[in-house]
Amino acid sequence: MGTRTRGFANNISSPGGVFDATDLNGVVPATNVANSSLTNVTEVSPSLGYSISSVSSDPPAPGTGQMWYNTTSNVLKFKAVTAAGAWAAGGNLATARGGLAGAGTQTSALGAGGYTTTQVANTEEYDGTSWTSGGNLANVRANQVGGTGTQTSALVFGGEQNPGPIANTEEYDGSSWTSGGNLPSARYGMATAGTQTSALSAGGNAGYITTTNEYDGTSWGAGGALASGRQSLAGAGTQTSALAFGGYFPPVATGVTEEYDGTSWTSGGNLNTARYRLAGSGTQTAGLAFGGYTGTANTASTEAYNGTSWSNETSMSTARQALAGAKAGTQSSTAAFGGYTTVPVANTEEFTGAGVEITRTVTGS
Repeated sequence: MGTRTRGFANNISSPGGVFDATDLNGVVPATNVANSSLTNVTEVSPSLGYSISSVSSDPPAPGTGQMWYNTTSNVLKFKAVTAAGAWAAGGNLATARGGLAGAGTQTSALGAGGYTTTQVANTEEYDGTSWTSGGNLANVRANQVGGTGTQTSALVFGGEQNPGPIANTEEYDGSSWTSGGNLPSARYGMATAGTQTSALSAGGNAGYITTTNEYDGTSWGAGGALASGRQSLAGAGTQTSALAFGGYFPPVATGVTEEYDGTSWTSGGNLNTARYRLAGSGTQTAGLAFGGYTGTANTASTEAYNGTSWSNETSMSTARQALAGAKAGTQSSTAAFGGYTTVPVANTEEFTGAGVEITRTVTGS
């Protein structure tokens, strides 16, 4: 551990070689320092790295590389930086379903509506570990219901309610849903973005429309039309800085991406994997696309957008379509849940991007 400088007496008395009280500056070789004399050392110099401490709860703000033993959970943990983006399993939805609406963040998500063997009004809330029941929607709805906002301030609109698409809008306060202003026309499979009081809906099933509508917390108004009409696309961002990507225009899936400035749409870089019935999170310049259907198969493909082009990320574990995402999540932290494989599924997966500090648990093999 090197050498340590201390003040000592400069006179040694006899017998016994004992220092007297006069100060002396000297250097003591590390080999002369007994381990037993270091019992009161509580912190190691940063130049030597972190010590391993025993604590009853995880440190509130550990540094990168710091390691500790949690005596409550009896596990050894450390703070690391992710080298690449990756998906990890989260807690399953209580009700397996596809075509549901999504809102919230990775640790505070919301799923509402969808299809099991029938259309449902179920709402579930996620805390980063498990799902619990929330207040039911007033209207059962499925088939890529529009959703955006946060867990305690969410917006759900459109969707399908046999025998066809609906225009109903509902607002969630963390406990219950109340009616909002209806969409100008009934539809499902839209790109969505924004918040409960400043939302965006673009495209949809009603003739593969280019229609864009903006919500102000009370009613929907007209926005600039998409350049490419399509349905079953996904969105990200805000009402004035949105992203719309993927979708279906007969007879094929598309990778078309468009960017919205609050007035008009302009072309962006195409997805590497053309698909529809996918989900999205993030912002216009840092978006994330995941899952969907290519026209021949479900996909687990995940792509990140930098404002110009898409790059491939680590794929999800479960390939699926008509899934939901945590709409208020970011490119480096979001969740995917529900959807269809060949049947409705309850799977939740959590995405953590590259360069993110996370706490890891040391496990044996």
